[in-house]
Amino acid sequence: MYQQNQLVEMRVDRFVRERLAPALERASAPVTIEAWEVPDEPVPFAQAVANTFTPFELGQAWGRPWGTVWFHVTGTVPAEWDADPDDVELVVDLGFTAGQVGFQAEGLVWATDGTIIKAIEPLNGYVRLRLAPGQPFEVYVEAAANPDVGSEFVDFIPTKLGRKSTAPQHPIYALRRMAVVHRDREVWELVQDVWTARGLAAVLPEQSPRRASLFAALDAVVDAVDPTDVHGTAAAGRAALAGVLASPAAATAHSIFAVGHAHIDSAWLWPVRETIRKCARTFSNVLDLMDQDADFVFACSSAQQFAWMKQFYPEMFERIRVRVAEGRFVPVGGMWVESDTNMPGSEAMARQFVEGKRFFLEEFGFEPKEVWLPDSFGYSGALPQIARAAGADYFLTQKISWNETNKFPHHSFDWEGIDGTRIFTHFPPVDTYNSVLSGAELAHAEQNFADKGSANTSLVPFGFGDGGGGPTREMVAAAKRTASLEGSPTVRVATPAEFFAAASAEFSPAPVWAGELYLEFHRGTYTSQARTKHGNRRSEHLLHEAELWATTAAVRAGAAYPVEELRQAWRTVLLQQFHDILPGSSIGWVHDQAVENYGIVAEALEGVIARSVAALGDAASTAVVFNASPFAVDGVPAFGAGTASRPGDARIERSGDGFVLANALITVTVDGDGLVTSIVEAASGREALPPGTRANLLQLFRDTPTQWDAWDVDVEYRRFGDDLTALDSLEVVADGADSVALRIVRSFGSSVVTQTVSLDAGSAALDILTHVDWHEKQRMLKLAVPVDVHTASARSEIQFGHIERPTHTNTSWDTARFETPAHRWVHVAEAGFGVGVANDSTYGHDITRHARDGGGTYSLVRQTLLRAPMFPDPDADQGEHTLRTSIVVGGLDAAIEAGYRLNLPARTGQAAAVEPLVSSDTPAAVIETVKLAEDGSGDVIVRLYEAHGSRTTASIGVHFPHTGVTQTDLLERETAQDAVTGATGDGGSGDGGSGDGSGPGAVAISLRPFQLVTLRIARG
Repeated sequence: MYQQNQLVEMRVDRFVRERLAPALERASAPVTIEAWEVPDEPVPFAQAVANTFTPFELGQAWGRPWGTVWFHVTGTVPAEWDADPDDVELVVDLGFTAGQVGFQAEGLVWATDGTIIKAIEPLNGYVRLRLAPGQPFEVYVEAAANPDVGSEFVDFIPTKLGRKSTAPQHPIYALRRMAVVHRDREVWELVQDVWTARGLAAVLPEQSPRRASLFAALDAVVDAVDPTDVHGTAAAGRAALAGVLASPAAATAHSIFAVGHAHIDSAWLWPVRETIRKCARTFSNVLDLMDQDADFVFACSSAQQFAWMKQFYPEMFERIRVRVAEGRFVPVGGMWVESDTNMPGSEAMARQFVEGKRFFLEEFGFEPKEVWLPDSFGYSGALPQIARAAGADYFLTQKISWNETNKFPHHSFDWEGIDGTRIFTHFPPVDTYNSVLSGAELAHAEQNFADKGSANTSLVPFGFGDGGGGPTREMVAAAKRTASLEGSPTVRVATPAEFFAAASAEFSPAPVWAGELYLEFHRGTYTSQARTKHGNRRSEHLLHEAELWATTAAVRAGAAYPVEELRQAWRTVLLQQFHDILPGSSIGWVHDQAVENYGIVAEALEGVIARSVAALGDAASTAVVFNASPFAVDGVPAFGAGTASRPGDARIERSGDGFVLANALITVTVDGDGLVTSIVEAASGREALPPGTRANLLQLFRDTPTQWDAWDVDVEYRRFGDDLTALDSLEVVADGADSVALRIVRSFGSSVVTQTVSLDAGSAALDILTHVDWHEKQRMLKLAVPVDVHTASARSEIQFGHIERPTHTNTSWDTARFETPAHRWVHVAEAGFGVGVANDSTYGHDITRHARDGGGTYSLVRQTLLRAPMFPDPDADQGEHTLRTSIVVGGLDAAIEAGYRLNLPARTGQAAAVEPLVSSDTPAAVIETVKLAEDGSGDVIVRLYEAHGSRTTASIGVHFPHTGVTQTDLLERETAQDAVTGATGDGGSGDGGSGDGSGPGAVAISLRPFQLVTLRIARG
């Protein structure tokens, strides 16, 4: 039987290849082609067609890398064809490579009136002309010569294609075909029948009766179709398969909800401008497919991509709007982009939802209820709370199936975040977000589904992404044939909302996974492209400052609030948090533009801050310090301005060939190599460094991952490291009562590092400014801080709180977590003593336990400062970088405060003393954001969180006239008042903050660990 089936497979495959495929067209006719090459960047339709086009021939080369050629195509449907207009098509092959479905040349087909018809991609190369025989036609094809940078992701060879300036200037494609064809619909349907039957038969057990019946029917197809008259006998072939394709699925068959989808990275191996065109091409295909099939549904994430369509393709956007209203073109995710979730800051993660949902609500009156992040590189433990606070009920990803070490135990479950919030989550067991609905994929989804017995439903996103053009009519045909098919899961084309409603109803209760969804892969993304990461971090904190001071100026001085400037800055920052931009895994062109955009954002926000500060001045203005941190700095209150003062107790003195830096809180010893040998806390006399170790130790490692260069750090790097102890110079550069500092210079390889190690008066933190002129390749630079504490875990800041991760390697899950992300600080501690290591733009860390001289263990904290991967950007991170680190002795609150201090440095301005608008009476209730309401009401929005992981009560002072305080969700809609317990003072009546509006007051709140709260304060 097995051999017989093998022979049938071979017979059918050859029959399809040699007989059916050529018969998909009944006839074809040539067209007339002219071309115009765009000199540089793409131009709009009207500008393109106004140029002079010259004759162009099939086989002729076209398209420099990243260039655009417009083809003018004319022709006439032959009068002698006996063709239904729906079967008359223009077929185009731009010279597609065999490598990938997307990632290469693409085309967008325009009518002469400037409306978009459809796109052209490697496996979607037709355009329905809908013309009768004898009718002429005329279209334009905007052809993009995008190079295939990925080359199937096999070799990861450095390429010059990632920047237009380094790419070759010769054409890289040749036009292979343009013709008008008469499509044979019956033969096409037969091909789909055979594909479905053969795909199902291939995955069934060898001795299965169902498998035998499918192969028998396939064998009968070849008998029924006359190879000399395929067109005339295709119907007979379909009849031979009709019986086996009509046999219904078993009642226990796995239930699949198939969601049309196209995963389009908002930048990756192409620049953002090309993403805009990729979206237009894919969405035009989707709209055309909806015209062909009334049951087809498409889900599209990322408000940014819809916004691009509105801006650049308004006619098509209006067509999308119609389909959204029908419920067929479905916005999902509710975010501005499919962002990374490990590195965006607290407010930025919230704003992904605020901006995304606001766009969908304003444009479509539609609010997605699910988070849709199939491809991000791990998921923060804060995300469940943030998502639920934004009105989401469900979460979807597929990426955890990429884990290198451990297989995740569930496909449907409740994901519990750090504050205890849960969100129903699904990992599609099909293990792809680019399904074609093949028999093999459907069988894998059923067999792989981990929650059998409790549930039997999964989601399959189908469609070609990243320039492949989205779902195809072949995929829709496959869905119809497997709607109820014996031996196969059932398939229903549906919306994500329909799936989640069905899947969540299966559990009572669902299994629970608590904490982050750590991806055991792509750990290098916490470090690659340091300039992009620095730009993100700086932009986030400039936005915090700009909103704070603009709000203060609006309330205190009646200044206009710069709504549009702030929104534009936010949208730029949110776009660049996309999961291939912020992680550093895009081509060099993308990161060049990101750095340029961060410069534009900084200039705009510095302008907002300067105007706001100026508005707060008066005749009595003097030079004062503006403190945007939620903690007082040098006597200046949080969120206020005043005169700073320090105790003036810093000192430095020689000690052998090194130095001692000291103040009233800590004493730091630096040896002749410029390394820290001791940090002693004055109050306790406790030494922070383990015996025989040195801190501020730079270490250089070999960094040659097995695959995915910019993405990955392999644990084997630890075998090949060098301590950088050789010294060029060591000198004192500051010796004052307010601050003392040393400068340390080292050379290694082709690089130079200059460090300034400083200690300020009244500070328990040793600050390290590291300037690196970096010219290494495939090397990784880390900064090591050993800490003399015995602990099995470390705390790392994430959004609106922190996560505690094991530092031991007891389990395979612990072992795989060898490189981890953190925001502004990490902290290691034992009872009564701890040390924090803060940063201003570093995300990658590794924190390990080691045997200590004299017994016990100590913790080693290392910041991963720089990498130098060769793919996809061979020049990644080359050049100068400045990074700031702070080693602070103290508890968790000291680490939190140090993180804010490094990232929100005080600034000087001319003003009178500025009273903060709001305040918190406990360091555990941290105010993260102060801004005006999105609705333009002038209400003040205050976002705060519990930072210590403990239950906390706090009084939030409101230092301006107000009429009441309301707890809201992230979209500033009133929600349950579970945190607000009362109000006091002139501004409130003690009834939860309703107040009478006569003046300032305070709001009493009660917070559970890591709870996120948004307060709307109505101004009086």
